[in-house]
Amino acid sequence: MTTAKELQKSLTWEFPHIGKAEPTAKEAAFAYCEGYKEFLNEGKTEREFTAKAVELLKAAGYEPLDLSKSYKPGDKVYFVNRGKSLAMTTFGVAPLEKGVRLNAAHIDSPRLDLKPNPLYEKNDIAFFKTHYYGGIRKYQWVTTPLAMHGVIVKKNGEVVKVSVGEQAGEPQFCVTDLLPHLGAKQNERKLSDGIRGEELNIVIGSLPFVGEDEKDEVKNAVKLTALQLLNEMYGITEHDFMRAEIEFVPAVKAVDIGLDRSLIGAYGQDDKVCAYTALTAEIDTKAPYYTTVTILADKEEIGSYGNTGLSSDFVLHYLEDLASLEGANIRTLLRNTTALSSDVNGAFDPTFASVYEERNSCFVNKGPCLTKYTGARGKSGSNDASAETMAKIISIMGEAKVYWQIGELGAVDEGGGGTVALYVAAMDVDVVDLGVPVLCMHSPFELTSKLDVYYTYKAFAAFLASDK
Repeated sequence: MTTAKELQKSLTWEFPHIGKAEPTAKEAAFAYCEGYKEFLNEGKTEREFTAKAVELLKAAGYEPLDLSKSYKPGDKVYFVNRGKSLAMTTFGVAPLEKGVRLNAAHIDSPRLDLKPNPLYEKNDIAFFKTHYYGGIRKYQWVTTPLAMHGVIVKKNGEVVKVSVGEQAGEPQFCVTDLLPHLGAKQNERKLSDGIRGEELNIVIGSLPFVGEDEKDEVKNAVKLTALQLLNEMYGITEHDFMRAEIEFVPAVKAVDIGLDRSLIGAYGQDDKVCAYTALTAEIDTKAPYYTTVTILADKEEIGSYGNTGLSSDFVLHYLEDLASLEGANIRTLLRNTTALSSDVNGAFDPTFASVYEERNSCFVNKGPCLTKYTGARGKSGSNDASAETMAKIISIMGEAKVYWQIGELGAVDEGGGGTVALYVAAMDVDVVDLGVPVLCMHSPFELTSKLDVYYTYKAFAAFLASDK
């Protein structure tokens, strides 16, 4: 006669805590995450992440895609899209018409962008005006040390790279906030309105320019000092900001969190944690059955719009280029392709438990989260993967003995969010979301589990290597 315990074991399921189920995984996970933390520090913007990724690709033997060449299984190529997104491939044994293994992550993160005419002076303090990028909680960005990153295209066409605030001894920047002694009226605002968009002004200086003749009256002398310093550093003038992409991001470095060092705290882990694991899984793929395509895209945080985001056709064009190498039918290739949308999910936070539905949430230290559908409320803006796609990915994870979990983004009526999955699906491709659970998502300082990061890498590697 079957006992209740036996029946419970055979019929019910709980996702295990990796630290309990596989305690020996800690050493490998911690070692892997050292490279991840270093990459986070060097690739805080989409341009920097792309450039750093290309360095790793070249070191691993990847070459720029050349449509005049023919490629054999195991050959590795890459394509850079306008310096802000990237596609890479390891050629497989199977004909391209059997489909590819597509893995797409994004490398942009919420931040403060400079307005086109940003520099001004008010009451002897120089400021930059900003326009926030992506979904931020604005109050989190005040009194946070910031670094300045980006590029400026000068009138002569020269592209100047900008980075201030990351190296030891460099100045940093800050948005001010009101002192509590005078904050009574501000306290009456809703939390979402506690700091307003036009109040996200970055302090950049307070000393006036003083000419040789001290009798000279200089208008906006503090602003002039800031411009003088920028001109000395980068050879630019105020007019050049109109030809620039300047981003302000937290100046914090990636660090271990907790006495047990089990977590990583850093800016931009949404979605660079999935981008890095996807990149390293692609590099480590040697002889796949299916040709692999790994995409690191831009603009996801603002809807994937623009020609470096996945709502554009840049990925489709890349796949068409691959198909042309074999004379493959692109529609057949797309229909036979299986894809992952590699994006993070919100990890269950016991402090704010009411906005989650615990049975269908993801948790730190239980592995990457398979998310069947995203969207808001009635699955609006979601891909909603098919049962067949779910079965295939779950089977791949099981055969590779990769720990994973399933979850959705919060309780049904609490909000929601989207990923690039719907744009991949729009190409007639089967796709599902898989990524790392994140605490404090979209904040200037996000938390991930080292075990989750490592097992996400293992999940992506298993996906790319599978012949299913």
